[in-house]
Amino acid sequence: EFINADLLEYCQQQRLTFTRSRPYRKNDNCYVEQKNYTMVRRHVGYQRLAGQQQLAFVNELYKHLRLYANYFQPLMKLKHKERHGSQVKKTYDMAQTPYQRLLQSPYLSASSKRRLKAEYARLNPAELKRQIERLQEQLLKWASETRPRRLYRRPESTWTNNNFVFGKPGR
Repeated sequence: EFINADLLEYCQQQRLTFTRSRPYRKNDNCYVEQKNYTMVRRHVGYQRLAGQQQLAFVNELYKHLRLYANYFQPLMKLKHKERHGSQVKKTYDMAQTPYQRLLQSPYLSASSKRRLKAEYARLNPAELKRQIERLQEQLLKWASETRPRRLYRRPESTWTNNNFVFGKPGR
């Protein structure tokens, strides 16, 4: 499994324990992958992106997505589950944005709550959505321009009979 060296170094400097999952919870990865789908794949896509310009666009997209998701996208949190024989009844909390949940939290300081409220007051959800869509369109345009194409056919072999060598357009 790949470990990000920069993240590992940061965790060591901050004296944070770096683990791949919680103790005795070997199935945590599915929750991370679910967030990868909802936040990364759904908004960025599955295409291959390369280059500093595309990286800058993805970072800009994440900047807007963070604000849009945390301030304007409500989530329903699971309160508890009850098992009745083979059926499980799930009870959910009222849908709220992460911003609203933070404001209700007793663990957040008053100064942090004021900072969040000030940031929220500056945001325009329609403008954020337009910026997100503009950046997504540009990324899709780049991805379609750099799609690999077949250059030549490999010679027939005993293992396969339909292999192609792929390359970038313009080679």
